[in-house]
Parts: sequence; structure tokens; C-alpha cells
Amino acid sequence: MRTVDLIQRKRDGEELAPEEIQSLVDGYTRAEIPDYQMSAFLMAVCWQGMTDREVGALTASMLNSGERVDLSMVPGAKVDKHSTGGVGDKTSLIAAPLAAAAGAVVPMISGRSLGFTGGTLDKLEAIPGLRTNLTIDEFRAQLAAHKLAFIGQTEQVAPADGKLYSLRDATGTVESIALIASSIMSKKLAVGLDAIVLDVKVGAGAFMKKQVDARRLAQQMVAIGRRNDRRMQALITDMNQPLGFAVGNALEIMEVSQTLQNAGPVDLTRLSLELASRMIFLAKVAPTLDEAREMAQGRLLDGSGYRKFKEVIAAQGGNPKVMDQFELLPNATGMREIYSPRAGYVSAIDAALIGQASVLIGAGRDTKEDSIDPAVGVILEVKSGQKVDAGGVLCRIYYTGEERVDEAAEQVEDAFRISAAQPEERELILEVVG
Repeated sequence: MRTVDLIQRKRDGEELAPEEIQSLVDGYTRAEIPDYQMSAFLMAVCWQGMTDREVGALTASMLNSGERVDLSMVPGAKVDKHSTGGVGDKTSLIAAPLAAAAGAVVPMISGRSLGFTGGTLDKLEAIPGLRTNLTIDEFRAQLAAHKLAFIGQTEQVAPADGKLYSLRDATGTVESIALIASSIMSKKLAVGLDAIVLDVKVGAGAFMKKQVDARRLAQQMVAIGRRNDRRMQALITDMNQPLGFAVGNALEIMEVSQTLQNAGPVDLTRLSLELASRMIFLAKVAPTLDEAREMAQGRLLDGSGYRKFKEVIAAQGGNPKVMDQFELLPNATGMREIYSPRAGYVSAIDAALIGQASVLIGAGRDTKEDSIDPAVGVILEVKSGQKVDAGGVLCRIYYTGEERVDEAAEQVEDAFRISAAQPEERELILEVVG
């Protein structure tokens, strides 16, 4: 079958057979199908969508492009957590250590930045020396020893998704529900997990702008997981403003440290605890969700989650002292403050504009070949609902090169809305699916 025929049929809204999708994925993984043809197919999927059968076939094809990671020799229930991506979303680096400190085994298969959303691997690699390219044997050994390990896609784990993941970022095809669902679930199903907790973001700083679309994505992923005998839950959470105060890789590691020491932002702490609680519950470490919440809260307050993260940093070759000595992390060389044009209340902070500004100064990728500057980013000084004075500092931009700082500053200024009346408080957790 010719690739161009499959592209045309999907462009015209036809359903492809599982073997046709398998042929596309196999051909692209073997470099027999070029980027430009796969880009056309991805765009056709964005426009026309996919049926449940097609999504299942795409997930299976990417899953079968590599090996399945058998974790049966690692004692304990295995649970992973995944976010669909947001601005300032570093909850994986908080929830996972808390769940592992409570007794769950947490094999974290993580990704890199897509568009203006940060990637867990990029944040971790801001830590000097830390390796995320563990071999499968190293991954297993670390899980057995520490109950937590972070790894990215390898040639063994869903390599087809690894290639498609980067291509989507560079071709404007990130937002497709079908592509997001199959990408996430192919990685998760490649590993011997018992349970998966999903955080599906919705709002200005998320790929899903409407709650109805976020619900569809959550339902699709939960259904794929359950068909494959995984215990599943998904939270739909607000991403209209950045999560926490820090946006940018090393800056977010600093905020992770503060949060694991119970000194982090309220919204980030609350969501991380809820995700950790559901991980603990689905791993059957606690018999009820309420007891799981007590366990997660306890691991935060007694510092065991913080110590677990430092332990894992060291196990993966990083310097755990960065959690106490922020000067050991990459640090920016320049800073610019953004001021409020008037007194009033912050009624909105457009997370997408903050994320795009961060990409402009090097915190994210414009193309799949781009490298990331781990030192740069944005630190908010206020959140929605807070009162500001005229000339008060709204945020600070941290940079290492001045080429695009003016452009980034304009984006950041446009992100803030100042109103005379205090806005209603936003709900952070909007729905639970599964």
C-alpha cells in the first residue's frame, strides 16, 4: 500500500484498517517513510480525527514498535502518573516521590517539552549529572532499590512514539485527541504497570482548550487502559494560569524542592498531593482514598518525599545537593521585571502567553532539533485574584541571551489582565474520570 494513498484517505475522513496504520508506523520507525509524509498524515488526523478502532490500532502499533518492559521481578504494585502537559506543571516530580515514599513502586516513563509545555525529562536534566537514559536493566534495578525511577523513551520502549512525539511538536499537530491518547498510552502500556493516574489539563495553557474535549481525551485514555487490564483514574484540571510560580526547567526544580519541603505554592501543593493520593490508592497501598490522602500528606510533612527525591537524583547520577543549594543548578545571567500598568486585581494570567515567552528565551523548543537552555524562564510574583499596586512587579524574566527578551517581555505583559473587581476563585480540579 502506498503511503500517499493512506494520507489521502485519512485526509478525506475515511477509517484506516489496523494493518494500514501498522504499516505507516512501521515504515516511519524504520525511516522508510520520510518526515514530510508522516507530517501530512499527522495533519490529516488533526483535521479528521480517528475512530476508537483507529486509536486502538495506533496505540498498539507504537506499543509493538519496541519491547515491553517486564517488571514482574520488582516486588510491589506499580503505578505511574502522566500529565497531558501544561505551563509550570512539575507535579510529577512531587507526586512520584511522595507515592514512592508511601510504598508504591513508581516507574516514571516521561517525555520532553512539546510546544510551550515543559517536559519532565527536560526539568530533570537541568540537574547536573542526572541521567534519564537508563538501560532497562538499570531501570529495573533502581525500582527494586528505591521504588522510583525516571526514564524517557529508548530504542526499546515505544521508539515509534519517540519519533512521532518530536515530529508533532514541530508540525503543529500536538493538540489532536487521538494522537495525545495513543502517544501517552503506548508508553504506559509498554511498561508492566498495574495502575495509571492521568492529569488532563484544560484551558489557555493546555492542548485541550475546552472541558468537553479534555473529558473526551480522559475517557479515551481510561478506556484504553482498562481494556489492557490497568486500574485507571484521570483528573481534569485547570490550566488557564501557570501552575505554581516557576516556569522554566531549573527554576521549576527549585520550586519542586520548596514544595517537597512543604513551602511551595498552594495550587501546586494541593494538586500534587491529590495526584499522589490517587497513585497510593490505585497501587493498593491504602484501602481508601481518604487514607491515601493522609499518607501523602504525612510523607510531605515528615520530609520523606523530599528525601526520596534526593535519593533518586543520586541514584541516577545527579547531584542531590541542588535541592538545598540552588546555585549548583544552571542560573540565568540576566533578569527583567514586568510591572503592573495600574492598580487593581489580577483577573487572569494567560498561561499560553507565559509559556510562549519562555520558549522565546530558550526554555522550550520551536523545532525538534532545538536545544533547551535549562537556566531561563519566568517567575510569577502574583497569581489570579491577588491585589497589585500600580508599578508593582507582576513577574520576572530570567534569561542568558538578550536576542528575544524584548519580544518575550511583550508576550508576558499581554498575559496579565488587571481589573477593578476581584475575580471569582477558579476551581483547580474540575472532574474525575474513572
